[in-house]
Amino acid sequence: MWTLWTLTVRYQGIIYTDPAAVPERPVALVFGAGYWPDGTPSDILRDRVTVAVELYRAGRVRKLLFSGDNRFVHYNEPAKMREVALALGMPEKDIVLDYAGRRTYDTCYRAKAIFGLTEVVVVTQRYHLPRALYTCQRLGLDAVGIAADRRPYIRIRQYQAREVPALWLAWWDLWIRHPKPILGEPIPIF
Repeated sequence: MWTLWTLTVRYQGIIYTDPAAVPERPVALVFGAGYWPDGTPSDILRDRVTVAVELYRAGRVRKLLFSGDNRFVHYNEPAKMREVALALGMPEKDIVLDYAGRRTYDTCYRAKAIFGLTEVVVVTQRYHLPRALYTCQRLGLDAVGIAADRRPYIRIRQYQAREVPALWLAWWDLWIRHPKPILGEPIPIF
């Protein structure tokens, strides 16, 4: 029951679709979503970055924090996200990269612990928003979300189905396990 409520109803009052309607926050927290071996961003990644830039242009946020995986020599999600944002005309001075956002928990944890954030707009697709908001809020971030769904996605049913066990894992991490992500020296955004 808790799972269904969390994934469908719990956050509907703080999930937006129009960038102009999002309450102002200092930073948009944008989750990585992969890109192809030839360097082409996935549709999901491209849409997340596009919506984040729209938030910036609408004056709802002052900075974009791109968080993603960078464990492998030839794979760097945050740098790819920056590349897409710059191509959309985003000023580089207002882009911050988090190279250790390997999963949702790590991204939310590091937003507060490393980057010193207390308020964020979470930018991701609708299927992922409840878990991302749950995780951010449980880790002490005042978070609202914007759905970055700009087109139909090929594997959307798989992504939606994955959210059930992923939400259970998030609960386990937040209430029982308390894993520590990769940390380091604080890098305050402001």
